[in-house]
Order: sequence, then C-alpha cells, then structure tokens
Amino acid sequence: MTEHRIVLTPPHEGQLKAWNQRSRFNALRCGRRWGKTLLGGTIAAQTAAKGWPFGIFAPDYKIISETYRELEETLRPITEHSNKTEGVIRLTTGGRIDFWTLNNPRAGRSRKYKGVLIDEGAFAGDDMRDVWQRAIAPTLLDYQGFAWAMSTPNGADPENWFYQICTDKTLGWQEFHAPTSSNPTLDPEAVAKLKDEYPPLVYQQEYLAEFVDWKGSAFFSEDSLLVDGKPCQMPLRTDVVYAVIDTALKDGKEHDGTAVVYFARNRVSGHPLVILDWDVLQITSNLLADWLPSVHRRLEELAAKYQARHGWAGPWIEDKASGITLLQHAAKHGMPAKELPAELTALGKDGRALNVSGYVYRGEVKITPEAYDKTTNYRGQVRNHLISQVCGFRVGEKNAHQMDLLDCFTYGIAIGLGNAEGY
Repeated sequence: MTEHRIVLTPPHEGQLKAWNQRSRFNALRCGRRWGKTLLGGTIAAQTAAKGWPFGIFAPDYKIISETYRELEETLRPITEHSNKTEGVIRLTTGGRIDFWTLNNPRAGRSRKYKGVLIDEGAFAGDDMRDVWQRAIAPTLLDYQGFAWAMSTPNGADPENWFYQICTDKTLGWQEFHAPTSSNPTLDPEAVAKLKDEYPPLVYQQEYLAEFVDWKGSAFFSEDSLLVDGKPCQMPLRTDVVYAVIDTALKDGKEHDGTAVVYFARNRVSGHPLVILDWDVLQITSNLLADWLPSVHRRLEELAAKYQARHGWAGPWIEDKASGITLLQHAAKHGMPAKELPAELTALGKDGRALNVSGYVYRGEVKITPEAYDKTTNYRGQVRNHLISQVCGFRVGEKNAHQMDLLDCFTYGIAIGLGNAEGY
C-alpha cells in the first residue's frame, strides 16, 4: 500500500503554549496575525487524519472559504473526496471535516464530531449561545469531543457569546489570551509600531486582544481630518477622482437616505486621500436613475478642477436593494459604475470602521474647505451631515441607522487606500 503523508506547518511557541494548556473546551482570545487560523487548521487536520470526524464553524462564508482552501491543499495527499459547495473534505483514513456557517441556527445538527473549531466566534450572531447549546455541543456527546473557540475580541459586550465564555468560568471554558506580540515569527519592530498606527482602543482590541468597552467613545476624530485645526488645501493636480454611493431602501423605507461622497487620491503630492464633496438626500427609488447622471457630472467637474491625471472613476455602488437598480441602469445606458467589493459590504459598519481606522488615525485622510463648510437640510436638520455622521459614530451601537454618509466614508477610504480587496 502506498503511504501518503501530509505536511503541517510547525506551530510557534505561543501556539504550542496554548495547545499544552488545553482543556476540553478552549477559548483562545488572540490578536490579529497571531496565527489562530493556522492553529485551528492544524488541530482539524490532525484529528481528521487520525480517522475522526471534525466540524468547523464560522460566522460567514468568506471565513469558511479561506479555511477550506488551506485545508484542502494540506490534506490533498490523503483526500478521498472534497466539495466546497457541500462543505466537506473526506479522507482515505476515514476522517472527515465538515464546514458550517453560523448564520444557520441548525449548523451541525444530526452530526457527531471528535472535535469542533469555532472560528471568529466573537463575530457570531446574537443567537450564538443557543446555537452552541442546541446544535454544536450535542455533536460532541458520542465521542466525548473537544472544542476550540478562537477569535479576536469584538467589544466588551455581556451579550456576546465569546465574551461570555472567556469571562464566565461557570460556562466551563478555559481561556487562553494571546496578543499579536506573542507570535515570534513576526518582526518585533513592525509589531511595536502598530501602537502608533492605530487609535488606542483599536490597538487594544485588535492587537492586544483586550475586551474594549466602546460605549461613548467617538471612533473618528474630527481633528484627524483637519490640518492644524483647519480643512486642507488641495494641490494643483491630483491623480484620480472617484465617488461612492450608498443607496436607499435597505430597510424598506421609501425615503431612506441616499448618500454620495467624492474623493481625490494623491500619490505624487499632497495628502493621500482627500474628501472633496458630499451630498445626502431622500429620494424615491424610481427617481434614482434620473439622479445618477448628476453624480457623473460632478465627478467630471472635480476631475477638471483638480486636473486629475487619470480622470475620474466610479462611482462605486453597493450591490443591494436599489443599488442593484442603479448598477443595472448604468450598464444599460453605458454609464460608468462599479460594484463595491463583497468583502467590504459583508463587514458591516463596525467592521468597515475598524478596517480603515488606521488610515484616518495616521492623518492620511483629509477634507477640503468646500466639504467641511458645507451644510444641507436633510430630514429637517440643517448641518454638515458628513461630519455629524462620521464623528458621531460609535462602535457597537446595535441600531446605527441613518448613517449613509458614514458608509460612503469607510467604503471610499478602503477603496482609495486599501489593497485590491479594499483592506
């Protein structure tokens, strides 16, 4: 019989420490880039390779897809069958790995596992405690199986399941805390610089892996958008001008807000990203198509005014609700428009804010006098609604509605300063 071997990446010292201190139920609270996905994948691969069934659970399909891809590659020499759509990898040893998204409250029902991994458990839904008790935990009864819940914290929310299992010892979970700095494979100098590149609370949560209470804390500072307390002046020329549109009708209200924010990206001189203009209005969905050309005209004006080397791009539009109508209308009439990356739209307001927080904190995003001094009448209130929404945003607010300009702000920064996927 031909012998096949799989090669697993050796764990670093921090991962070994977590493994050696394991109990039956383990809550691993770790910072970004610590290596929790690698550790979780190693545990899953070893268990399945020994002939046991294993279950992996995550809040959304994107996280599951990345884990599936890595394990499929690692286990290929001993794989009998794999199917991403079915969410399963079956091995020649008799073991298998099932993949589940936690937006299915029945995830794992009728299955039995030797072990389970709950990846990014802090970002599961409000019903996660019930999902664990009613669907996942029973899968471990047959084999007296074990569980690992791994995540970066998501606020200090007593209703959050991951926060509960880390802080309430009566629930039977053993917590292991691992900040990013405990990964010895990372450059210590680069890790040390992170403290100066992110807002203090973001650094505490994302890299120190601490439970942060966001209540009452303004996430984006108005001063960070200014230069010496004043809006910035644009250079004579810029590279490209673009816009982001957040459309109406996401919550079924006919006159929900539709917002647009205009940006300039500068690579040669000036500030990396500058907010040039914005608008927010209440408009019925049947009139949005008539409104879209005004966005293109404004882009043309701004590109000419600031002599954009590459002209103008976009607008970027979310492919949801009436945004779909706008995208279809633009395609039909040959009008430039782009769909926002699904990776960004899936993050939610809090996730997108955290995603771009470093750029704003480091002063890479500024605002012009025209955009800063602008006021409009929206929902009966005359104010600068862009500044009001962006600087009034609080992480963790469960009912953060009417924040259309904030969405445009975070989307626009991710597109302008992030990588190809908006990160």
